[in-house]
Amino acid sequence: MPDTHNRRSANLPPLTLHVPEPRFRPGDTPDFSDIAVLPAGVTPRPPEDVKPADIIGHAYGLVRVLDDEGRAVGPWDPRLSPERLRAMLRYMMLLRAFDDRMFRAQRQGKTSFYMKSTGEEAVSVAAAMALYRDDMCFPSYRQQGILITRDYPLTAMMNQIYSNREDPLKGRQLPIMYSSREYGFFSVSGNLATQYPQAVGWAMASAARGDTRIAAVWCGEGSTAEGDFHSAMTFGAVYNAPCIFNVVNNQWAISSFSGFAGGERTTFAARAVGYGIAGLRIDGNDPLAVYAATQWAADRARTNNGPTLIEHFTYRAEGHSTSDDPSAYRAKEEYAAWPLGDPVLRLKDHLIVLGEWDEDRHAAQATELADYVKAAQKEAEKNGILGHGLHQPFESMFEDVFEEMPWHLAEQRDQMLAEQTRKFGPGWRPE
Repeated sequence: MPDTHNRRSANLPPLTLHVPEPRFRPGDTPDFSDIAVLPAGVTPRPPEDVKPADIIGHAYGLVRVLDDEGRAVGPWDPRLSPERLRAMLRYMMLLRAFDDRMFRAQRQGKTSFYMKSTGEEAVSVAAAMALYRDDMCFPSYRQQGILITRDYPLTAMMNQIYSNREDPLKGRQLPIMYSSREYGFFSVSGNLATQYPQAVGWAMASAARGDTRIAAVWCGEGSTAEGDFHSAMTFGAVYNAPCIFNVVNNQWAISSFSGFAGGERTTFAARAVGYGIAGLRIDGNDPLAVYAATQWAADRARTNNGPTLIEHFTYRAEGHSTSDDPSAYRAKEEYAAWPLGDPVLRLKDHLIVLGEWDEDRHAAQATELADYVKAAQKEAEKNGILGHGLHQPFESMFEDVFEEMPWHLAEQRDQMLAEQTRKFGPGWRPE
């Protein structure tokens, strides 16, 4: 045997590390011409019971339905009725109007925090429309479109954002972290990817009970680097959980670009290949592609053919949140240069091509929805806004944690109430 363990590597270059670097920084001119955007309609649509190993190429391609002229083409066209398409457009426009109004409310000091989904409306709205209303959704923090599509009251959403006296979560959650069991919307968590194992556990429980409901879960591409994501993928694959894994690749995780999560090496849909589950990479700015892929994955899960990972290839048009200034780390013109366009405008153009819409109706609907959101905001603000006094009773901080309150918490609550009575008088309640 050669004496390799004593060999010196004097002739080799020193080892180096690769540190991912965004392609464009502030002041640069973005150029996405190297992104391979497949023509709409060329990706085949396999049967829902296909073996994952037979569609590995789908994790590296791009499912698209709407072409550059606004026509729906190819085997993934869900062939939705004009009424269904108009409803989808309305929900997407309503979501955008809601985001704009709540963003302004934050800037006016009426709430502490907000996150917009501009450019990603199809990811939540079209997906929600393809699911059953009693399927359980486990969102990340940019899927408020699910609630809007399921007709959750806008005023209730705003009450939560304002943390006022009608806040259904009693001021205990950061603004925009909604929760509604009745609307199939699991509690949003600021800890990234925690919803992934929760979704798989819920899906496994549904299957164990012989139920027919499935789970769908969302995270950003950056969160695929979290351990929770991979634990969920393992359980989903091993137990064939009826779950849809949505990875929203909007290119940025706060100020870190997708390369730090592995986006330079391969697609995020390729995560599915290593786990032996079906993977689809789709045009996340194409509402019909999102609908069709979600419907395909849902049918696959409902027929016990296992989970599916869907990578929504999209772009975060604005800042991560109202606490973020994207001009500090990315080129200002990036969204305008993004080759997949705007999901709202693409669906509008498709309806116009069909002869089922026009610019005047679109403008009128935008005005109508802006007024509708404004009216809902006025109703919510009657219940108070963040920072204007205490909106929930003091003692509520002790409630809803234990099924039966332990004695030491009850004792602390009673002491606090006694002090409150001493200071403010009996029966005092926050305004």
